[in-house]
Amino acid sequence: MPTESENEVRTGVLAATAAYLMWGFFPLYFIVLRGVPSAELLVHRILFSVPLGLAIILMRGQWSEVRRGLSDIRILTALAVSSVFIAANWLVYIIAVQHQHIFQASLGYYINPLIYVLVGVVLLGERLRPGQITAVALATVGVLILTVYGGTFPVVSLTLAISFTIYGYVRKRASIGAMPGLFIETVLLAPIAAVALFFMVTRGDAAIETAGPGLVLLLAFAGPATVIPLLCFAIGARRLTLATLGFLQFIGPTIQFLIGLADGEPFTFAHKLCFGFIWSAAAIFAWDAWRTHARPMRPAPVGEVD
Repeated sequence: MPTESENEVRTGVLAATAAYLMWGFFPLYFIVLRGVPSAELLVHRILFSVPLGLAIILMRGQWSEVRRGLSDIRILTALAVSSVFIAANWLVYIIAVQHQHIFQASLGYYINPLIYVLVGVVLLGERLRPGQITAVALATVGVLILTVYGGTFPVVSLTLAISFTIYGYVRKRASIGAMPGLFIETVLLAPIAAVALFFMVTRGDAAIETAGPGLVLLLAFAGPATVIPLLCFAIGARRLTLATLGFLQFIGPTIQFLIGLADGEPFTFAHKLCFGFIWSAAAIFAWDAWRTHARPMRPAPVGEVD
């Protein structure tokens, strides 16, 4: 009979895998909504996340943490900064999918962990392990091949990776959990989103103004599609080692890559070379993380993910 610890790990793997699967299939949602302007999709993503986030906060009994975050000027300032970067990340991602740049979006999330490593070196004075140096070097070669040989500088990829890295770095320094932090971020963004939607409706540019019930439901789904994966990730991160999460995190961009293929994006020889180097870098990065953290270790701190 499984022990309590084994059940915890199993629950963590299922929850984290569910989060990465949902993030992986996310492009399908924006492909279906290609007729809706990207800015409007961002607005709905923010606005519909607020009520669902509030419901989850109340259900999990985390309102006191929300209140603490709103009353602490350092936490509130950090969340104001992080909200800007996550909103920029969301908007670039939506634009990338709607304009058939899913390969670049996938590439961005493949290299995101490597950008985190570089931030640790530059800002925190951390030292790279040999496996990390190899992974970063291979990823750099892949990006250069796509830029020089393919003639396409991966603006989308680097913007997604860098914006999400900055977001993660700022959030890590804010002493608040994932769900309360996300709720406050969407609350801070909501007034701006509401004003933007008002002007879209005033100009007659808002798709929701003439939308039927089906489209309205699809637009409202932006809330659950934003909040639920993060909740699953928080549950998983509390129960798993960083090494296990390191392996699972490549599920998302791999699914995104396959969706890009199915969506008919041109997969040039430069793309093949680039992704060959990126996949090699990802494999070495995951192997290095597993080798380093394979011994029993604590899960990610509760305060960072709860």
